[in-house]
Amino acid sequence: MMRFSTLIKNPADWMTGGQAEQGAVLTSRIRLARNLRRHPFPGWAKREQRAEALELMRPAVESLPVMKDAFSQELGDLTAVQRQVLVERHLVSREHAARGEGSAVVIERRQSFSFMLNEEDHLRMQAIRPGLQLSSAYEALTELDSALETTLDFAFDPTLGYLTTCPTNLGTGLRASVMLHLPGLVLSDQIGQVLQAVSKIGLAVRGLYGEGTESLGHLYQISNQSSLGESEETIIRRLERVIGQVAEHEQNAREKLLEDDPEMVADKIGRAYGVLRHAHIIDSKEALNLLSLVRLGGILGVFPGDSIVLCDTLLMDIQPAHLQLQAVRKLSPEERDGIRAQTVRNHLQKLKSSDTSNSSGDGLPPSPEPANPPDPS
Repeated sequence: MMRFSTLIKNPADWMTGGQAEQGAVLTSRIRLARNLRRHPFPGWAKREQRAEALELMRPAVESLPVMKDAFSQELGDLTAVQRQVLVERHLVSREHAARGEGSAVVIERRQSFSFMLNEEDHLRMQAIRPGLQLSSAYEALTELDSALETTLDFAFDPTLGYLTTCPTNLGTGLRASVMLHLPGLVLSDQIGQVLQAVSKIGLAVRGLYGEGTESLGHLYQISNQSSLGESEETIIRRLERVIGQVAEHEQNAREKLLEDDPEMVADKIGRAYGVLRHAHIIDSKEALNLLSLVRLGGILGVFPGDSIVLCDTLLMDIQPAHLQLQAVRKLSPEERDGIRAQTVRNHLQKLKSSDTSNSSGDGLPPSPEPANPPDPS
């Protein structure tokens, strides 16, 4: 089995853009919730019952061909920082990370599949793909679900479907979600009305880390709210249609901003780059919001195209637990803010402004090539 250090050594394809290219959709995720028949659900189970369920599920998941050389670990054997790193990588939920004895996680080596054992439900499995690939993520995950169903007896009712702890997951047990980068809608003050329209048609809008979290870096998660009474394919088709409309609104907002006020756009991108390139103390929220604008600069041609992947990598690397893991010691908030700023400075040294401002017809004024003064730190 894979070591934790090997798992997190490199970012997964879906973390660094992959097929997302310059679109608004960063990642697609499909999650299925399942419970074992004749076993108390985790929230009601005693310690011995949770252990018994885990002994059934973990070998079944590890034996899947795609999980060869996977990372498999009980949460009680991971440090708090290691568990939080998995949260920051969207491989486990915050609720699962808070659990200890009797819970485990099994993660495919490329981090495209993740299985949470004894979370709110006995088994929560997820597939993550770059860009808008909900259908392919579902097809890949349903294959694993079917394989597990040959060895595990899932709680299923002919009328209600798969039985789950939370009523909103009842039926298919499906939660489909998409992460979007929407700086154009935010800068043009249209984000509120767009997200309100999404909510009115029964979809949930959440922040960077799901339910109860705020949006950072102009990143938003949109997902289905219920899974009862509709097929998986119907849920996914509706979400894909809505996401396509939101992405189109984002593209139109970017184009209109460039047409109406290119200097404002260039100023915001330039200021964001300037602060990140020279700041020596910066917190997570400010760093994420500024990196979002630099990423927008890459999309609009102010910076080379590889700046998008650079920003996507930094969005993960500057998270608190990732910084602590790299430091191999407990950091105070002040120390984290200093190391975060240094990490961003070091990466942005490689980033040059585009020599031509209008190569893609974006209408942005040229940005001077930044100097690289010696870094006193």
